[in-house]
Amino acid sequence: MTFSSVRVLLLAGTLLSVGACNKAEVATNNAESPAAQTQTSSSDPVASAESAAPSSIAHDAAIITVGADGKMTTVREGKNGWTCMPDAPDTPGPDPMCMDANAAKWAQAWIAHKPPPGGAVGVMYMLEGGTDASNTDPYAKQPTAENSWIETGPHLMIVGSKEVLAGHPSGAKPDTSVPYVMWGGTPYAHLMVPVGKPAS
Repeated sequence: MTFSSVRVLLLAGTLLSVGACNKAEVATNNAESPAAQTQTSSSDPVASAESAAPSSIAHDAAIITVGADGKMTTVREGKNGWTCMPDAPDTPGPDPMCMDANAAKWAQAWIAHKPPPGGAVGVMYMLEGGTDASNTDPYAKQPTAENSWIETGPHLMIVGSKEVLAGHPSGAKPDTSVPYVMWGGTPYAHLMVPVGKPAS
């Protein structure tokens, strides 16, 4: 699961307001900041964000960008409770993501170092793959000698369910070609599931 620290902190807060799809709750900034323009200038942010999930989800999802200065811009309001975000150019590989409202609440708990909500299974899609500094430390910001960058192909994440983790391997350097547990032994353990990209 790719969570570049500041980016996800800002995304999760935004998702909590966008997730319910209440247009009155979405604070749209029509004048995109220079930093946000820099983040998305090399590609279309809508196309990048939509590449994170199946088109049946991504087509009606809200699309949010976060500039290097932390300012958020709602590029498109959503209609289905999902929020997608384009690739972050400051990470080693492509990592656009989409998450449902339950996954957003889970992410908010992780960011706040609080227990994740119980009984609220959430789903995140990253059909372009992603990279992380650590498969064992939820708060690692860079790789260490013990934890090289974890690279994953197209995958989805199931969060908020201890039961779904049973029988799946975990550890510092997982086999990312099979389902595995990320951040095992912590309250934020979740299942990473490799998937094929749907035909466009």
